[in-house]
Amino acid sequence: MTPKLRKACERAVHVVRTDGRVLRAGRACLFIKERLGWGRLAKLLSWPPFVWPIEWGYRVFADHRPFFARWMLTEKREEKREKR
Repeated sequence: MTPKLRKACERAVHVVRTDGRVLRAGRACLFIKERLGWGRLAKLLSWPPFVWPIEWGYRVFADHRPFFARWMLTEKREEKREKR
């Protein structure tokens, strides 16, 4: 892994396809979703203009990871407390 790629991976998920094409951020997530059974919907969402809100949402989520992690982990902690 090159230093440049390492730095890029800190900001977004990356997928290297078998043909060598590199997908990042929302497009990488849609590629993974397609392989996990979301097939047609993931393919449709990967085309403009549908991919633009996906990319925007990914960027918002990625730029605010600490907030979302705290929010999600808080709910998990509350669920565990309720089970006790």
